[in-house]
Amino acid sequence: SGPAGLFCAWYLAKAGYCPLVLERGEEADKRQETVENFWKNGILDPDSNVQFGEGGAGTFSDGKLTTRITHPRLHEISKYFVEFGAPEEILYKHKPHVGTDKLRTMVKAMRERIIEWGGEVRFGSKVTDLFIENDRIVGVEVNGSERIDTTVVLSGVGHSARDTYEMLYKRNVEMTAKPFAIGVRIEHDQALIDESQYGVEPSSLGLGAAEYSLVYHDKETGRTAYSFCMCPGGFIVPAASGPEQVVVNGMSPSNRGSRWSNSGMVVEVQPEDLINGEWRVENEELAAQRNEQLLALNPSLNNSQLSTLNSQLLPLYFQEEQERQCWLQGGRRQTAPAQRMQDFTRKKLSYDLPESSYSPGLISSPLHFWMPEFISKRLSLGFQQFGRSSHGFLTNEAVMIGVETRTSSPVRIVRDKETLQHTTVRGLFPCGEGAGYAGGIVSAGVDGERCAEAVANYFNR
Repeated sequence: SGPAGLFCAWYLAKAGYCPLVLERGEEADKRQETVENFWKNGILDPDSNVQFGEGGAGTFSDGKLTTRITHPRLHEISKYFVEFGAPEEILYKHKPHVGTDKLRTMVKAMRERIIEWGGEVRFGSKVTDLFIENDRIVGVEVNGSERIDTTVVLSGVGHSARDTYEMLYKRNVEMTAKPFAIGVRIEHDQALIDESQYGVEPSSLGLGAAEYSLVYHDKETGRTAYSFCMCPGGFIVPAASGPEQVVVNGMSPSNRGSRWSNSGMVVEVQPEDLINGEWRVENEELAAQRNEQLLALNPSLNNSQLSTLNSQLLPLYFQEEQERQCWLQGGRRQTAPAQRMQDFTRKKLSYDLPESSYSPGLISSPLHFWMPEFISKRLSLGFQQFGRSSHGFLTNEAVMIGVETRTSSPVRIVRDKETLQHTTVRGLFPCGEGAGYAGGIVSAGVDGERCAEAVANYFNR
């Protein structure tokens, strides 16, 4: 029930179909309570958290509605957002955003309309297996026990459903590794960013909290470092979806009223960076552990299949390893490892840390030392360039908090360009950010709408 799944179900229900939405997490209000309990007490629900639940990962974000794609129905989708409760200004603002507080009410309004039109939404319903016969979908398994017969499955699982990716591989659903990004969250005082961007206090110009967008291109490697999901007047929050993980993300309410500014600062990672790069030795040990787990699930897998799996899902394992390392550096709890920005570029330990919005707390850690060098080096070079181009940005009053890993799906579930079905499994429609075909709330919504049309065409044929 992220934006891809909700919009697909909404369009199908509007067209007279009766879609069934299966969501592993909770509905928005219960999910909010569960997430706040995790932030306060460190008690994680692996099926309902910042990544999983009604509205998907975007529900706990800044709610940005900017997108790099072009599509005839972009404005139409924005109008539907307004109908569901977004402010009308998103129809004309250059950089529209909604805020996490309003997103929760919007997704509930969408769900209620889907049900009103004949659809059904079930929470606490995790799809744990697919039933495939003669390369066609014939059903799904829910929560390890219930079987639902069906000829069509739209898979809009989100970018963090690692257990689902492994289940798909077990069922020979082809996937490929794809580029992704990894890095840190960096936090400044919002007043510093306002001064840097405006030169004056923003209210004197009738403006809101200032934003920035920064990109560094490394000519030597051809890779980029860039700001991601910038949250003016926002907060940094724990965003793990499994045990022994520290993952951070940024979010902000609609008024963007906090005293802090934060942004993901990430480095582009290509699959070959992992296969041929410095992480190869670490990966061999991790791959051996994964092989044992996969063979326990499917003893018939041969060495060639295991090797292919580790190639396809290698980025997932890399993400997991960085999140676990962050958990270890943070004291085996949600306390996050952190370092002052200039100390990081100078490879110095930060003996104290500035005040932060990250509520579980920070612990000083030499990120420059334990992060993979091909990540830390590019980040450092990027920060130095950002400091030259944006006055005051490179400062020891800014703090880096690790790690930001959930920028996008690191794998793509392959599909036909025309039918949008999986290339070998009839009736399976990979969709949205988790399938590798979107990069935010709006683009995921557009892909959900496209898949709804593809499903209708499939039935019509």
